[in-house]
Amino acid sequence: MFYEIRHYVTKPGRREEWLRFMERTVIPFQSSKGMVITASFVDEEHPDGYVWIRRFEDEAHRVEAYAAVYESDRWVAELGPAVADLLFLDKSVVTRVVPTPRSLLR
Repeated sequence: MFYEIRHYVTKPGRREEWLRFMERTVIPFQSSKGMVITASFVDEEHPDGYVWIRRFEDEAHRVEAYAAVYESDRWVAELGPAVADLLFLDKSVVTRVVPTPRSLLR
């Protein structure tokens, strides 16, 4: 099992709009396609910062879930463009992490 910790920067003043979009649209959509979203956060120290975490059972699960989400007609036509409108995509940082033996996230 591993996680992706995804750090995003919203366009100035649009974090609340992004948060509503994530919680009402993106997270339910991705969950319906097999993604496991374990956490969603706003950054207390950065007014445009947002962080979320996704869990994958293994690399095959990640590949399957990515294809189901990012190759879907809805993502390509609707959700992807909306994401690009709200975020600075070039400032996104994705870190892949594996829990240690004593982690509560195992």
